[in-house]
Amino acid sequence: MQDRIFSFPPIIDNDSKILILGSIPGVKSLEKQQYYAHPQNKFWKIIFELFNEEFTDDYQEKINMLKKNHIALWDVIDSCERKGSLDSEIKNEEANQIEELLESYPNIQAIFCNGGKSFKNLQKILGKNFRIPIFLLPSTSPLHTVSFEKKLEEWKEILSFTG
Repeated sequence: MQDRIFSFPPIIDNDSKILILGSIPGVKSLEKQQYYAHPQNKFWKIIFELFNEEFTDDYQEKINMLKKNHIALWDVIDSCERKGSLDSEIKNEEANQIEELLESYPNIQAIFCNGGKSFKNLQKILGKNFRIPIFLLPSTSPLHTVSFEKKLEEWKEILSFTG
């Protein structure tokens, strides 16, 4: 049997207005204990670009930048079994307590899903007509081979909720 892997705690505070949800951290992220730690994942590059911030590799600075821009970060899956980092390899998954998080942080105005797996799982958890708008964004994973420019363009939707 494969070992279970576990999600990280959410990065969120009372000023958070939007919640970005991934599926569950990949191998590199688990090794480093950091969200989106794979060097080819475009998540951080996209977020820094959206807010015209100077990019840094310092993880604490990345977290500070999210909070400054009222962005919360978490995953839809709390734990699962998985070989490697592919969402398609996820088995025996347990969901994170998304509804409880949203009740604890009522300022969240929109949820953005980083890729199809998180979107499908979130719809199972919250239902299709949830009180907060839910958006599907193209995955920032290097396996999702859409160009950086195209991903960035779609991710700009976040800006309409952070003003």
